[in-house]
Amino acid sequence: MVIPLEAGIRGWGVYVPRFRLSAHDVATLWGYDSRLPKALGIVEKAVAEEDEDSVTMGWYAAKVAIRRAGVSGEEIDAVFFGTESKPYAVKPSATIVADALGVKKRKLATDLEFACRAAGEGIRISIGLVKGGLAQNTLVIGSDTAQANPGDLLDFTASSGAVAYVISSATNSVATIEASVTYVTDTPDFWRRDRSPYPEHAEIFTGEPAYFHHIVSAVKLLLEETGLKVTDFDYAVFHQPNGRFPLQVARLLGIPQEKVIPGLVTPYIGNTYNASALIGLAKVLEEARPGNRILVATFGSGAGSDAFSVVVNEAVLEAVNKGPRVSDMINSRVQISYGEYSKFRGLLLRNVGG
Repeated sequence: MVIPLEAGIRGWGVYVPRFRLSAHDVATLWGYDSRLPKALGIVEKAVAEEDEDSVTMGWYAAKVAIRRAGVSGEEIDAVFFGTESKPYAVKPSATIVADALGVKKRKLATDLEFACRAAGEGIRISIGLVKGGLAQNTLVIGSDTAQANPGDLLDFTASSGAVAYVISSATNSVATIEASVTYVTDTPDFWRRDRSPYPEHAEIFTGEPAYFHHIVSAVKLLLEETGLKVTDFDYAVFHQPNGRFPLQVARLLGIPQEKVIPGLVTPYIGNTYNASALIGLAKVLEEARPGNRILVATFGSGAGSDAFSVVVNEAVLEAVNKGPRVSDMINSRVQISYGEYSKFRGLLLRNVGG
């Protein structure tokens, strides 16, 4: 039985950098088998420019989300910023974005971190605040830049991008969040120690028992608690660490691949970490029709997954045209070399005045 959460998505926004790095170029440079990118469903990844970071990308996505929601900064009661690549080790990103957007000073603002599911965590918190009457509108941002040790497998997929959602009451929403559940365990599949510049991972361990176990478990809990079946969903969106995992988890759940493909950010722009699954949701919202039901499952290493059931409302038809579409950003692209990528992301150290 579905118990209404009384919360929904009022607006959304996405930012995908236009610069792209070819997975083939990465494989060629580091001596990988040239067939590896295709095996992983990887074509290219989006790369932030020199003057872009998680805050600037998150600001743009949030600006579009607020515009689509039709609210002002004075109507935002809380700002949650999910990232694992914040520009300051000690200084919140949420406050920077909130002030830049003109959000009122009387607000809750905090940075969240749970690998790739921190933004999903922000949505879960927002549902409670809205349903409990402690907030009318919250702003949830997921934004990350490419973080990968040069030559590591993550170098193929670690990319840059941002997404933002305004969460409000169900009556004001373009899509109602009718149910949600979280499944979390201590599974060390991916981590970065203090003072380490790049994350490390446990190779195949990141798939099972991390990614697959947590998403499948969260989705099964959602179905069990709501009485819904996979056949009740018109679309399914999963965290996208590569181009293959979402399709594999769909098979494990008995979900037809045609329901998953619309949410895949293809041509693959890489694992945008906290923005990954939620950019996929934004892409589906731009294609879905009123009454469609969407299954969404985030994933964050460490490890945990949030599963949501989202029902599209009539208001989505008007909101779509109030901002750039995900497909437009994917198609607006400029190819760069690995050297330019290294320069953009500060991978090369210069001896100044040596």
